[in-house]
Amino acid sequence: MNNKEGNNKKSGPRAPSSRPSSNKPKPAMQKRAQGPKKVKVNTKVADIATDKVEKKPNQAPKRPKVKDEIRLNKYIANSGACSRRDADIYIQSGTVKVNGIPVTEMGYMVKPGDVVNFDGATLTPEKKVYILLNKPKNFTTAMDEGQEYRNVLELVKGSTTAKIGAVGRMDKNTTGLLLFTNDTDMIRKFTLPSQKSSKIYQVSLDKNLKFEDLEKINKGLTLDGHRVFVEDVSYIEGEAKSEIGLQLRSANVKVVRSIFEHFSYDVLRIDRVSFAGLTKKNLPRGNWRLLTEQEIINLKNV
Repeated sequence: MNNKEGNNKKSGPRAPSSRPSSNKPKPAMQKRAQGPKKVKVNTKVADIATDKVEKKPNQAPKRPKVKDEIRLNKYIANSGACSRRDADIYIQSGTVKVNGIPVTEMGYMVKPGDVVNFDGATLTPEKKVYILLNKPKNFTTAMDEGQEYRNVLELVKGSTTAKIGAVGRMDKNTTGLLLFTNDTDMIRKFTLPSQKSSKIYQVSLDKNLKFEDLEKINKGLTLDGHRVFVEDVSYIEGEAKSEIGLQLRSANVKVVRSIFEHFSYDVLRIDRVSFAGLTKKNLPRGNWRLLTEQEIINLKNV
């Protein structure tokens, strides 16, 4: 028998089986139960993490905040002594004492009844006050104008007992909105050159403003080596061409006057009609009012 024949016999049909056939699929084999996987612990990493936790200096447990307590730098700013930023410098220098003990810790909390001594004087914090005045003519923010012109503080004398100051300066001929507060942080915020709040002025000139000059102002100009960006300038509808509306971010009224004097116009009057979203609505000339809570929030978010 050759190999080919032997192979053919082996590959022939099988004899029928005596077991009954079934078309049902075989059930899937269940996986063998396995125990929980062992997690390898990197002892070196764990030791390093433990060392880091243990090496943290002065790690005190967090304590619940006491009612009416306030940060030391804010307490100092509320008293009108200086801004929060400057208060931090004084605290670091060791010139601030709480209950007779020098405090240099940033974020120190002052509790009700604590006595704070700042640079040799005991501080009394004041509640923040925000007052809006519609300033009339012949009042000035300067303190050295003599007796010819009165200071604007006379106009808000009965508004509060707190020590307040004006935000920005106004000369005797400038009228309109002027903000007063004892919030030194806000005063500093709105007098910085980088502040972003818009002010709108109505400017009266000695003659009509030429359209080409209006276009030049609108594009911005350089005064005394400083670039002045004007947000908007336009003629006031229904008025002569000498009545101009000007919108810019600077709180310095001198900048408004300098813009038009740069083009050889004499400025007769300047009236600030809007300050950082505040307007003269329902506020007659010479009158003042307290800001609402929402207005205060808006100013802080500018």
